[in-house]
Amino acid sequence: MAASVTNLTPNETRPEARRLTGAQLIWETLVKEGVRVVFGYPGGAIMPAYDALPQYPIRHILVRHEQGAAHMADGYARASGRVGVAVATSGPGATNLVTGIANAMMDSIPIVCITGQVASTLIGSDAFQETDITGITLPITKHNFLVSRAEDIAPTLRQAFYIASSGRPGPVLVDITKDAQNAAIDYVDDGAPVRLPGYRPERSPVPEELERAIELIRKAKRPIVFCGHGVVKANATPLLLEFVHKTGIPVAQTLLGLGGFPATHPSSLGMMGMHGEAWVNTAIQEADLIIALGMRFDDRVTGNLKTYAPNAKKIHVELDPAEINKNVKVDLPLLGDVREILRLLLPHVEKLDIAEWLAHIEELKGDSAVRDIQVLPDNGRLFAAHVIHDLWRYTEGKALVVTDVGQHQMWEAQYYKHDHPRKLVTSGGLGTMGFALPAAMGARLACPDDEIWVVAGDGGFQMTACELATCAQENIKVNIAIINNGYLGMVRQWQEFFYGGRYVATPIKSPDFVKLAEAHGLSGIRVTRREEVREAVERARANAETTIIDFRVEQEDAVYPMVPAGADLNAMIRRPLPEGVKHNPIYETGED
Repeated sequence: MAASVTNLTPNETRPEARRLTGAQLIWETLVKEGVRVVFGYPGGAIMPAYDALPQYPIRHILVRHEQGAAHMADGYARASGRVGVAVATSGPGATNLVTGIANAMMDSIPIVCITGQVASTLIGSDAFQETDITGITLPITKHNFLVSRAEDIAPTLRQAFYIASSGRPGPVLVDITKDAQNAAIDYVDDGAPVRLPGYRPERSPVPEELERAIELIRKAKRPIVFCGHGVVKANATPLLLEFVHKTGIPVAQTLLGLGGFPATHPSSLGMMGMHGEAWVNTAIQEADLIIALGMRFDDRVTGNLKTYAPNAKKIHVELDPAEINKNVKVDLPLLGDVREILRLLLPHVEKLDIAEWLAHIEELKGDSAVRDIQVLPDNGRLFAAHVIHDLWRYTEGKALVVTDVGQHQMWEAQYYKHDHPRKLVTSGGLGTMGFALPAAMGARLACPDDEIWVVAGDGGFQMTACELATCAQENIKVNIAIINNGYLGMVRQWQEFFYGGRYVATPIKSPDFVKLAEAHGLSGIRVTRREEVREAVERARANAETTIIDFRVEQEDAVYPMVPAGADLNAMIRRPLPEGVKHNPIYETGED
């Protein structure tokens, strides 16, 4: 059955039909969507698609585990702003994608996952490697499809890309039966735009809401702007800079918002939340107006909801209405794209008289805001803060950094100053250990000219270390800084603080990471002293191949400050100072 051709004018000719298989239609559609690279692993139910792949100008990256494919597609999407694509077979191939899909869903990342499925005649029979992957992924995808006819493959994939990338982005899964891949049809591409009548992702605030927002801003005496992930995703940094220049309002960032506003800008306060800057959290609690741009008010940001920012009016600029009043009740929601709303507000805002407020925040900072190579103590012990800070210095803050999840992730947020959007790729909402290495590989395919660093813990790195083989086979170059403390560091920190120091199942033995790198034909370096950091970083940068640096850091260091789960935002645990020391940034990362 040939696809129908519509919307022809009298002077237009009808496109010529071509005989294509469903497998060919997969790649045909991806090429037209601008896809040039996919990450995947073949298997029985997706073999027809793989057989057709060499006919198309798409690079396939052979992962070592399908979770790696999903994370690579995720990292590709975050670094590029385009849709990432992962491919897997049915059954275990599809279920191995689940963690990566959930990670993309939590952080609103546009990826399309294409999975093979057993023949339509076998569905429901418990056939070999049959799994209801659409049922499994229903809660963790923006949408998903089961396709059992070849003529539905191209329109469904086009819809998948549109859904994944429009509105609030997210992952979409397309499950395609093997018989649909094998079947041949007369295919005509009519070029018609995707139309989904029940899907309306674009929203705009009404003029009355904008007028009210402008009035709240004009009256504010202690305002703060929150820069969330939505600023990065909307490419709204230039407009936010203009907004801050006009108003003088200081800016705090969420973890995923880092880089959305330059860290070295005079109006940048730093990161908020559980491991954010102490002065930021205190200022939030004292603010009279919060302008939250593209963020979710998740628990790691707010602490105790009952006492969160009690004196502040709250303007929430957000694309997804489901996030409005979900966690924090706001005074004024502005539904729409962050960039568009900033554009509408800019002509009507002006410089605020908030000198007293800014001076108060400077007092809250004190000299603990200073994080400089000269004042980080070097007493023979290698701290993670040394490594991250020096990495920032030696890369001049220009690297694209991909972090795993744990203590090192928070140290990176504190000590690497991100001045540009899409230069920090990290797992925020799901907090997925093992994310960093494959995500960095995806980022490399998206940004071939960037300097890319993985910052990972010794525990999380081992979860996807198999992808080193992919780096070697596919000639993918990334630099890997393993913050190796011999523990599952963040869990150990919680055990130290809240479980009486009982380190249950957190000491972890690792392989020799240098030898592991060499076993893959890659390079490995070990660093145990501060003075070795620079040479190691420079060697890694100069190497043509992926390089691991095993940083043997202080084992029982902790991330400070820390807001205990459910505590008031300004009820922070501070690092105890050594005897005789009154103040030092290595002991107080932002505390009073």
